Amino acid sequence: MASTADDTNGRRRRRPRTGSTSEATALTEEGSGLRKSTGPVAETRWLNADELAAWLANSAIMISLPAALDARMQREAQLTFFEYMVLSVLSEQPARTMQMSALAARTAASLSRLSHVVGRLEKRALLARNRIPGSGRRTAATLTEAGYEVVVAAAPGHVAAVREYLIDDLEPQELAALRRIGAAVDAAIKREQPDTGSAASPPPEAPTIRSGPRRTAD
Repeated sequence: MASTADDTNGRRRRRPRTGSTSEATALTEEGSGLRKSTGPVAETRWLNADELAAWLANSAIMISLPAALDARMQREAQLTFFEYMVLSVLSEQPARTMQMSALAARTAASLSRLSHVVGRLEKRALLARNRIPGSGRRTAATLTEAGYEVVVAAAPGHVAAVREYLIDDLEPQELAALRRIGAAVDAAIKREQPDTGSAASPPPEAPTIRSGPRRTAD
């Protein structure tokens, strides 16, 4: 139970809780600790009970699901979930090669984060980087045969985890709703991002989730 303290007028007030409960109250008008007076605070669109419940449920997905997938991938394939996604996306490209900036967009990562992870995978001989001829400092990443074999071996376990943690507990109509929700959230986020030429690219998605990596001609 939250503790209390006397305010300057002698009234008892609650101290804010920690953890998810404090986040919940902070997103509601009642729990914000702010009065409806003047200024920007009066314009805040606080969450009602239904909106708050929906947000907290999806927060659990955003936080818990990636952590669970990452832990399982590291345990079963000695890869982080992000490393798997990088290898998986490359496995579906012509010649298993993709420009680094495009790969960053497909995996929803910054170039600096991607470069760090690609460097780590390069040391394991799972991919290689090469300069793209022409003006500018453009670099492409290419999945090696060893990297391809690693992602092929990891894909079945990834599919099993996705099914266990998400897909198999949902009804068809819930899956359809989840797909619409994901598309709507992705579109809202992209509206706030500068146009980098990747808007035409599909959202980050690993086709290996459906059918496993395809063998392509080198």
